[in-house]
Amino acid sequence: MGLGFALFAGTAADVIRACGREAEARGYTSFWVNHPGSTDGLAALAQAAGETRSIALGVGVIPLHTRGPESIAQGVRDTRLPLDRLLLGVGSPNPNSLSRVRDGIAALRAQVKTRLIVAALGPKMCRLAGEVADGVLLNWLTPEHARRSGDLVREGASAAKRPTPTIYAYVRLAMGPAATSRLGEEADRYARIPAYGANFERQGVKPIDTAIAVQTPGAIAAGLEGWRGAVDEVVLRAITANDTLEENIALVRAAQPV
Repeated sequence: MGLGFALFAGTAADVIRACGREAEARGYTSFWVNHPGSTDGLAALAQAAGETRSIALGVGVIPLHTRGPESIAQGVRDTRLPLDRLLLGVGSPNPNSLSRVRDGIAALRAQVKTRLIVAALGPKMCRLAGEVADGVLLNWLTPEHARRSGDLVREGASAAKRPTPTIYAYVRLAMGPAATSRLGEEADRYARIPAYGANFERQGVKPIDTAIAVQTPGAIAAGLEGWRGAVDEVVLRAITANDTLEENIALVRAAQPV
C-alpha cells in the first residue's frame, strides 16, 4: 500500500516546501494539497514541486463547477507542474455532477497529458470514475466502505473495458489533544455538508470514526493497519493544532512509511 501526505493548500509556503522535501526523503509515494475556494491548489502544489524530484504531486481536488477545464489546464501550464508526476484531481457537487465530471475529464484529456483523478463519494460517481479516470480519490470513509467503493470503481472500469484506476483515500491524521480537538471541529463541519452527511449515513458512522487520532507516534501504524488491502494508497491529511512547520514535520516523520 502506498502512503501519501497532504496539507491544506492555505498552509504557509515554507511549510509546504519543507513538508514536500521531507515526505520525499522519507519514502512517501505522493504529496498533496487541496483546492479550497480561497487558495489556488495548483500554485500551492508548485511550491512542493520546486523542492522535490520524484514524488508524485496531487491536488485533491479542483471543483469543476467553479473552475472549468480550460482554466485548470492553463493553471497547470502557468505553474509548470511536472506532468509526469502530477495527479490532477477534479470533482463536482450536484446538481449535474456526473455529466460535469464526464465532460470535464474529456476536456482535460485533450489539453493536459497527465494523470486525472476523480473525487468520488456516492456509488454513481465511483462507477463513473472507474469508467473515465486514471485515479479515484475517496474521502471521509472507513476502510470497509472504501472496499465497497473500490468494487464500484472496478465495475465501472470493467464495463468500459479499461484498467482499474488507482484508488486513493484521504484519511485525516491528528496527533495530540489539541490537534484531535481541531479534527473534531473539521469532522463536525463536514457532517453539516449534505453530500457528506448522506455519505456518513450510508456508512453508519460518525465523521470522526473515519480518521486516525492518536496521542503518540507509535500509534499511527496501528491506525493504518486496517487500511491495508482496502485501497492502493492512503493519503494522510495532516490536522495540527496551529499549522506550524514543527507540527507538520513531526507528523511527516511520525507516519513515515516502514
